[in-house]
Amino acid sequence: MNSEVNITESNRLLDKLARAGSQGPADISVVTSPGAKTSTWAAKVMSNDSYNVYNICIVEIRDAGSEPLEIGDEILAYNLAESFTSQGQLATGTYIVMSKVGSKNIFYAKP
Repeated sequence: MNSEVNITESNRLLDKLARAGSQGPADISVVTSPGAKTSTWAAKVMSNDSYNVYNICIVEIRDAGSEPLEIGDEILAYNLAESFTSQGQLATGTYIVMSKVGSKNIFYAKP
């Protein structure tokens, strides 16, 4: 249902911009991808696999003052902040926000 709300809101914004024509704001970009969904999770870097690809574990954020709980198996994710042709330097134990876009898991974290 959440994705339906996002698509509806995006369509409303596009309709509003179309009605405004040249009188509307000049520097607005809107990207929609009907039928596609981007999912996002909190995760923890477990180790470097190769280059900018890391083994990560999704975590559940709990109450303040308690460590996040690791859930599920490790999965691979690409760090977009690092070169695709050099060995990654991100520290093990770093918490990240990971997204799944298409068939790839990605995140952006500076070492």
